[in-house]
Amino acid sequence: MQQRSRVLGGALAGVLAAAGLATLAPWSSQATPPGERTVTATLFEWQYADVATACTDQLGPAGYGYVEVSPASEHIQGGQWWTSYQPVSYRIAGRLGDRDAFASMVKACHGAGVKVIADAVINHMAAASGTGTGGTRYTKYHYPGSYQDQDFHGCRKDISDYGNRDDVQNCELVGLADLDTGSDAVRTTIAGYLDDLRSLGVDGFRIDAAKHISATDLAAIKGKMSDPGHWVQEVIHGSGEAVQPEEYTGIGDVDEFRYGGHLKSAFQGGDLAQLKSIADGKLPGDKARTFVDNWDTERNGSTLSYKDGAAYTLANVFMLASPYGSPNVYSGYEWSDKDAGPPSGSDGWTDQHATQEITGMVGFRNAVGSAGLTDWWDNDGSAIAFGRGNAGFVALNNGDGELKQTFATSLPGGTYCNVIAAAPSSCDGHTVTVADDGKAELTVPAKGAVALHIAR
Repeated sequence: MQQRSRVLGGALAGVLAAAGLATLAPWSSQATPPGERTVTATLFEWQYADVATACTDQLGPAGYGYVEVSPASEHIQGGQWWTSYQPVSYRIAGRLGDRDAFASMVKACHGAGVKVIADAVINHMAAASGTGTGGTRYTKYHYPGSYQDQDFHGCRKDISDYGNRDDVQNCELVGLADLDTGSDAVRTTIAGYLDDLRSLGVDGFRIDAAKHISATDLAAIKGKMSDPGHWVQEVIHGSGEAVQPEEYTGIGDVDEFRYGGHLKSAFQGGDLAQLKSIADGKLPGDKARTFVDNWDTERNGSTLSYKDGAAYTLANVFMLASPYGSPNVYSGYEWSDKDAGPPSGSDGWTDQHATQEITGMVGFRNAVGSAGLTDWWDNDGSAIAFGRGNAGFVALNNGDGELKQTFATSLPGGTYCNVIAAAPSSCDGHTVTVADDGKAELTVPAKGAVALHIAR
């Protein structure tokens, strides 16, 4: 949950929604979800039964290592997307599916070779009062079977000063009841919830609104778990703010929000050459989870989104090609109303995770592994190219006309598939020859890319 992105319905009224050839020193290694397949797909607000199908039919075959799913907890009623982020109990009884559907999804995804990251809302409970999606009747600070008044911080007002640590971590995020995570009882309850999800096979967690929980408290919660799995935390950087992402890297990986903003600046500003320094001023690459956008940033305009068309796709191609961080491909749904919840049928989903350009680049990422960055080229404007050691090479053209260029690569001589355009089962019409000296003559389409790797 992004700290300044929402003003929620009723008492909470909606959403605020946040030149020439050169060799570059390698960027930091990728972040640390365990295993050889490290790309995550976030299927935002997907039904758990549909996630299971996607794992089997799309994510597993494409080579994704992880799928992140939306919160598995009973929440307030309502059609808006943000109702999923107002829990009223830790039962799996939300609009995305029940406990059996969740367990079946995990089993299906594991069968497809895809691990599951659960989005965990543990900073707060719901605001106001009512009946939850699973029938639980609640009032603010009273959630039967979970928490009572004494389990919440004494600051019963909205956060107003992001320069004040106490205000950020002990007061209320847009009116949501803020759990006293310094309490041993609260820590035990949260750890029990996460352990329960682990018992269903979940491999790790995205900790929502982690910035609003002290790093000490989060570490204590994690320490109470029998086997916490992989953690990534939502800690949004804000210049001059009291709480910074670096505080949380000892607990797990952290979502690097500055990355998406940097991509937007490059792709909308016509200067892709600046991406040469994408790692500068950000978290170490072995702790950073990267993304082009998420559900908050696509709504508040701080990043590119599916509405940016080809530039958005190219930004995802770059993310998957570069060695900095651990990439997370966001796949949500089309919207005009920022509050709108997910489609009820099969229409309206962006299916970004399953497009040819992206699935081809997931394979690229798996093929190049931890190979360093080499053979950087740019034209001081809309086009860049670079290699990943002797394992891969990519050229991106954000310009309005095609680019013809002979590039120096570190690839072995041979014939390769352009995985941006070639179907998984055939390279027909999409082959590229690399000469024995590593040079390749490429034609890169306008608003397009060419990507080659040693596995195809």
